[in-house]
Amino acid sequence: MSKIKIAIFASGSGTNAERLVNYFKDHDRIEIGQILSNKADAFVLQRAKRLGVPQLVFGKQELYRSEELLHMLHQQQIDAIVLAGFLWLIPKSLIDLYPNKIINIHPALLPAFGGKGMYGIRVHEAVINNGEWRSGITIHLVNEAYDDGAVLAQAECLVNSVDTPETLAQKIHELEYQHFPVVIENYLLSLYGR
Repeated sequence: MSKIKIAIFASGSGTNAERLVNYFKDHDRIEIGQILSNKADAFVLQRAKRLGVPQLVFGKQELYRSEELLHMLHQQQIDAIVLAGFLWLIPKSLIDLYPNKIINIHPALLPAFGGKGMYGIRVHEAVINNGEWRSGITIHLVNEAYDDGAVLAQAECLVNSVDTPETLAQKIHELEYQHFPVVIENYLLSLYGR
């Protein structure tokens, strides 16, 4: 039985991408086939190189105005896409090619603190400024709107009065590292069969 092949899309440093690569390294059913970024200087590409994972940089032309990226994913026999800190809206053409097979992680408890412009430290600042007592992560499927797809899992943490956006970010990262690989694994195995 061939492995379920994942492409990871990332725009930043790639800590989640690295965790996923290591988690699935010796998996008998799932593998990371490629790491793609929309930023040529994103640190995730250096991580990919060090981990021995093929990487690719693409721009808006490839994602939104041509079928080049779609063809490449098809040629690489990619079965699912994981967004790990990828900031561009996914176009309908890609969603149509991978229906219910694009998974994203968001650093808040959706539907709160989601949508365009809500990413990274901005989310944690908004949570604290709003006086929330809890925050967390949402792992969800991707549709044509930001942070709007069906929720696969959520995990939460307390927000203390002494928390700063930076300390809250650390709590959220711990939740991401703990839950993201497992939720992806369980979802893809249920989708493709164990």
